[in-house]
Amino acid sequence: MGKVTGFKEYPRAIVPYRAEEERLHDFDEIFSRAEAPHLQTQGARCMDCGVPFCQSDDGCPVDNLIPEWNDLVYRGEWRAALDRLHATNNFPEFTGRVCPAPCEGACVLGITEPAVTIKNIEQAIVDRGFEEGWVTPLQPQQRSGFTVAVVGSGPAGLAAADELNHAGHEVTVYERADRIGGLLMYGIPMMKLDKRLVERRVELLRQAGVKFVTRTSVGEAVALPGGHVLKIMGESDDGMRHIPVQELLACHDALVLAVGATVPRDLPIPGREASGIYFAMEYLTRSTQSLYADTKPSIDAAGQRVIVIGGGDTGADCIGTALRQGCQSIVNFELLDRPPSDRAPDNPWPQWPLIMRSDYAHSEAQHRFGKDPRNYSLLSKAFLVGDRGEVCGVRTVEVDWTRPGDEAPFTEVEGSEQDWPCDLVFLSMGFTGPEPALPDQLGLECDPRSNILTTAPGYQSSRAPIFAAGDCRRGQSLVVWAIHEGREVARAVDDYLRGRSQINALA
Repeated sequence: MGKVTGFKEYPRAIVPYRAEEERLHDFDEIFSRAEAPHLQTQGARCMDCGVPFCQSDDGCPVDNLIPEWNDLVYRGEWRAALDRLHATNNFPEFTGRVCPAPCEGACVLGITEPAVTIKNIEQAIVDRGFEEGWVTPLQPQQRSGFTVAVVGSGPAGLAAADELNHAGHEVTVYERADRIGGLLMYGIPMMKLDKRLVERRVELLRQAGVKFVTRTSVGEAVALPGGHVLKIMGESDDGMRHIPVQELLACHDALVLAVGATVPRDLPIPGREASGIYFAMEYLTRSTQSLYADTKPSIDAAGQRVIVIGGGDTGADCIGTALRQGCQSIVNFELLDRPPSDRAPDNPWPQWPLIMRSDYAHSEAQHRFGKDPRNYSLLSKAFLVGDRGEVCGVRTVEVDWTRPGDEAPFTEVEGSEQDWPCDLVFLSMGFTGPEPALPDQLGLECDPRSNILTTAPGYQSSRAPIFAAGDCRRGQSLVVWAIHEGREVARAVDDYLRGRSQINALA
């Protein structure tokens, strides 16, 4: 695909982010715009590789037709490229911005040369599609007479709703937060995903016939110990409606649970009760809410010494948010070793390359403070507490991963204890699974990790007609995997309702 010799003639050239000095002063998207000739040249690098591993199990979870739309972009056929992109991905404007691009990690060209800039091209295709007015509501050809409830409006729930509606079913999406979008709305900050893009796509779904109900919690209200979950994703007790699960089942022919994995992993070490320690998602949610309301954030890093414990995308987003709020300093703790610069022998292509990377927020911290904020092989031992019960520091110890201990895969390095002063701590250590209240009230079986247990590949839970998809089924994962699961559960539900799924024929 593309130009036959393009991969030999053109070097990889990514579309750069806006300059750090510019973007650090606002919450506008970090992305800059690429001109069409640049993208056509990059599309020309896509090889006629015979077996496109970018679409393999190690590549794109939604099986994007990457070589096809790379070739179409190279030829200047943007409208056709958009059609091929939408054939497998309901929301490329989201994945083109927030996906880590496993497709690029599995790119065949990546064996010897830098991979094709697949993610840049994907984003450009869909952005141009919206600019040209090519993206319109997909009205179903006819209604089936079946009704489906989708609980949760994150990427899995929205993808399922889109597919089921297109298949002709009446779909209602229930969301307990004040806005539709779930993780897309409150879990990913503005500078990585402009919320107007989420609202734009939701409006298209609404025009196509999907119904949305916000501030509505399914099942009885049950708070977890600590009471931290109800406020993580933008929920509020004010005006919250609670629908009994039996009422929902009585009103619909099938129920899809796409409630995510929202129970954060805690750090129960001495001093945890101190004020000023927050889960990362609570911090990011409140920041987005303050931007919507144009008010001072209720968790404000301005002038504060900030420590982020845990890495990944969420940890980077905490760093980027704190920098924009004007923090005095920022430090990031990673328990694992610093990754290698190149693939390790036990991490061969086409596996995702476990190598050292710098995300947008790391380069921003480097620009502002002159150094990378990340510190590796550090174990947090205690939070230091001030006279007023506030956190004033974190005590750490270095760990040695080359020497496993009796109770851990590492040993603590003697004499390496260090106290790090701080005013705010954000815990970004992932999530343990979905909140247990709803599965318990529905009487659903769960796996040993607390995820909702389903049959493979049917996505049906232990109780018909209830299905599950996304992070509440597979565990914490990527947005692109959530979209994949939403598409697949829609096929399973359609098959359950009709006896034979019609969705493949409509794709």
